Amino acid sequence: MERYQPRTTVNRRTLLRAGGAGALAAGALASLAGCGIQPAGRPDGALGASEDRSAHERTLAFSNWTEYIDIGSDGTSRPTLDDFRRSTGVEVTYTEDINDNVEFFGKVSKQLAAGQDIGRDLICVTDWMAGRMIRLGWARRLDAAHMPNAYANLAPGFRAPDWDPGRVHSYPWTGIPAVIAYNRKATGGRTVDSVSQLLDDPRLKGRVGLLSEMRDTAGLTLLDMGKRPEDVTAEEYDAAVTRLRRARDRGQIRRFTGNDYTGDLNKGDIAACIAWAGDLVQLQADNADIRYAIPDAGYMLSSDNLLVPRTARHQRNAERLIDYYYQPKIAARLAAAINYVSPVAGLRDELAKIDKRLADNSLIIPSEAMLAKAHAFRSLTAAEDKAFEAAFSELTGA
Repeated sequence: MERYQPRTTVNRRTLLRAGGAGALAAGALASLAGCGIQPAGRPDGALGASEDRSAHERTLAFSNWTEYIDIGSDGTSRPTLDDFRRSTGVEVTYTEDINDNVEFFGKVSKQLAAGQDIGRDLICVTDWMAGRMIRLGWARRLDAAHMPNAYANLAPGFRAPDWDPGRVHSYPWTGIPAVIAYNRKATGGRTVDSVSQLLDDPRLKGRVGLLSEMRDTAGLTLLDMGKRPEDVTAEEYDAAVTRLRRARDRGQIRRFTGNDYTGDLNKGDIAACIAWAGDLVQLQADNADIRYAIPDAGYMLSSDNLLVPRTARHQRNAERLIDYYYQPKIAARLAAAINYVSPVAGLRDELAKIDKRLADNSLIIPSEAMLAKAHAFRSLTAAEDKAFEAAFSELTGA
């Protein structure tokens, strides 16, 4: 087996800017209706589903984000996919063509609404977009009988999202914690462990970074205000945005970013920020001054998820691939490469064989205490999504 290659900090979040994403997505839905193309009315994705050709076509087309899988020492091969091909005989056409949820939605929405093949058997999208596609009837129901590893090894914290109860249509690829990070040298040795410090501490003025991902930044702010993102009301959300706007107007916030905050945090130009856990694992390996904190109020945990589009032609092959990545040994190789939370239970021993430090890192395998503080932003209606994102876009200048 080829040794995994650690990922760089230029990863699947680099180009993701969700500021305004919900508004754009809602607009895209409206444009579908305006063109006379109606979303499928069946939540199980049966309408327009293609015949499964897996029995006689040993192929699979998989679309994913950039830098979101293990890479071989040659810089181009993907060892776990190569092993999958050798063990199953299924050839995987792997494409890194998802750079943004809304952009990808725009690529495939009209074809899916019309029941046309999009040339993909498996896709990976963020939880809120996965929920949207499931509601539109654009994702197939998965057969648990074909995925014994996935069914048995899915970690408890990922089993019951409100947008796909029971995981009927999806399985997570990774979990993405949003926590607080700081450069201890830039803070003068002070710990930063709350959103209140980010927004109100005058010693951090002009040196605070917040994420352009609405659900993470607003979610952490809501938690700091004693509110639950799982059942946030419009009034509570508006109060959180108002609080963020006041901090922005006082000059407390340096900027809203995707994961391009990493360079500034590493240099100390940003003293403290909201950060994604996968970035911090790599940053800490290179800079001992980079620290993270889980606020007492809790943190946000989102996920990227595997779906089989309703027009896929190789569902059985896609289910085989999903099940393959839910073997602890394979999941450990993926986690070691990309450094995000694994949704696969029981991989600690396998990950320790690769790198014990990673196996002991709660940003990759969260402790029970850490999991108890995890929160998810509730699913929004199309109207809520448009209103929430519009307010956040005004805040960030997106």
